Amino acid sequence: MKFVQYYLDCLSHASYLIGDESTGEAVVVDPRRDIGDYLDDAAAAGMRIDYVIETHVHADFVSGHLELADAAGATIIYGAAADVHVPHRKVVDGDRIALGDVVLEFRATPGHTPESISVVVWATRAATTPDCVLTGDTLFVGDVGRPDLCSSTGRSAHDMARQLHRSLHGRLLTLPDDTRVYPAHGAGSACGKNLSTATVSTIGEQRRTNYALQLRTVEEFVHAVTQGQPPPPDYFAHVAALNRDPHQLARDDHLPYVSLDDIVTYQARGAVVLDVRSPDAFARAHLRGSLNVGLEGRFAEHAHDVAGVDDSIVLVCEHGRAHEARVRLSRVGLDAVIGALEQPAAAFAHHPDIIATARRLTTHQLAAARHQIADLVLLDVRGHGERADGYIEDSTHIPIDQLRRRANELDPTRPLVAYCAGGYRSSIAASLLRAHAFHNASDLTGGYQAWTTR
Repeated sequence: MKFVQYYLDCLSHASYLIGDESTGEAVVVDPRRDIGDYLDDAAAAGMRIDYVIETHVHADFVSGHLELADAAGATIIYGAAADVHVPHRKVVDGDRIALGDVVLEFRATPGHTPESISVVVWATRAATTPDCVLTGDTLFVGDVGRPDLCSSTGRSAHDMARQLHRSLHGRLLTLPDDTRVYPAHGAGSACGKNLSTATVSTIGEQRRTNYALQLRTVEEFVHAVTQGQPPPPDYFAHVAALNRDPHQLARDDHLPYVSLDDIVTYQARGAVVLDVRSPDAFARAHLRGSLNVGLEGRFAEHAHDVAGVDDSIVLVCEHGRAHEARVRLSRVGLDAVIGALEQPAAAFAHHPDIIATARRLTTHQLAAARHQIADLVLLDVRGHGERADGYIEDSTHIPIDQLRRRANELDPTRPLVAYCAGGYRSSIAASLLRAHAFHNASDLTGGYQAWTTR
């Protein structure tokens, strides 16, 4: 049996290639949109991808199921309850498919979504115990899937949580303790609230250590998994809709390079200028009104914090990074990238009249400013869980994914310093506010971590 896990750190997303090397039959489970790795690895192993299995309709990333089905001639598989409008095969609880000597068994595990399935993998037809189970967003390492994402479709989070409890205890915890567990997400994903950094576990380990599996009653479980969930990112509904319906396949054509003059024209017409360089590089010089979301962080997710699904996007990046930025944006459905300015420093040098700088305060500078500036606003843009663990005294809290729609709660005439954990999200926040007439918005370099260790 060939088994490969592909883990994408920037989205905390895991996908899988499984197959029988002797017969060349293979499947891919929960693929990302850029499918080259799956095709290349299958070809190198002399395998063909016959099926693309979706454990559920994903909301946090645009799946590559359509791209892979088109490229490999594969059949898309969903659980029986899936409400999707793309060609696919539905499976019910207990269905199996054979890939040569490798056998996949589907188990209906609703709760995160109604159509959620898990895939039990048997390494050979003669095996008496399973090798592993792919649990999608039903069971994570250290957590379980959040049951509230379907509330907008009329399904009660409490009812979904009860389904989730039945799925966990009736369909997954019945597996042997040494069955390896491979989820679809890890730490950092918004699909749960307590995910581990580990990307594999076992049923036995989760039975012993996962907080949600320790609860004695259904009522305790429902309360625990429905309370304390952060608001889902705004883009989840758009991405889920894309995954349900036919959509334009990701393009591999060349992204045109544009001049700074062209970018100014696009910006005047309403395009978002997304500067994907580091916060420090952005602070030294950037096009006035541009937004900083650095490629080194959770770039695609945070691009949605500053750009809408209908916005045209122009990239500002270092040489050779435009294709990477475009691919990563496509993973979350931001497809309207119309061009890129590479080597911006040279372009900026010839247009100083439209270039701005940004101030990034050190912890000592911030401490002094808090004493010297009476009306200073200190803005915490971290998540609710981070805030609960500690914050700078007298700071205002607006998580970065809410800032665009809540900026009107702040006074643009007052000086403002944004901070996050380490200085990445605060640069996003400060650039967003400056683009909305907060002319005296800066951020804290090193973030809360630097503040607590100063």
